[in-house]
Amino acid sequence: MNIGLIAHDNKKKLMQNFCIAYYRILKQHELFATGATGRMIEEATNLTVHKFHAGNLGGGEQMAMNIENNLIDMVFFLQDPYFNSKNEPDIVNILKLCDLHNVPIATNLASSELLVLALERGDVEWRNNFK
Repeated sequence: MNIGLIAHDNKKKLMQNFCIAYYRILKQHELFATGATGRMIEEATNLTVHKFHAGNLGGGEQMAMNIENNLIDMVFFLQDPYFNSKNEPDIVNILKLCDLHNVPIATNLASSELLVLALERGDVEWRNNFK
């Protein structure tokens, strides 16, 4: 499966730790991330991550385009609900596209853990038939 990974600046370390904790599951899939998040994940885990531009340079839009073109099967977007900046990826657009294209998305650690464990169990294999 193609998995999108995005984290607001205040959540990047949490994303690193999430990827370390679930390395065994994530290494079996294609990972896509915005620039800085992808680099941080690679440094912490040695996972291969296809990196888009940084969020403030259009990485969020690149992720959105891939969701819209049905090239991303699930998204982990660790967002900071209190931080709003033009330099951060746009959560609203990505949420809308995930809803429109039936792409599972997790926006906090609790839902991310549920979704990654569902991935491990094969609960989202239906996405392979959905494309």
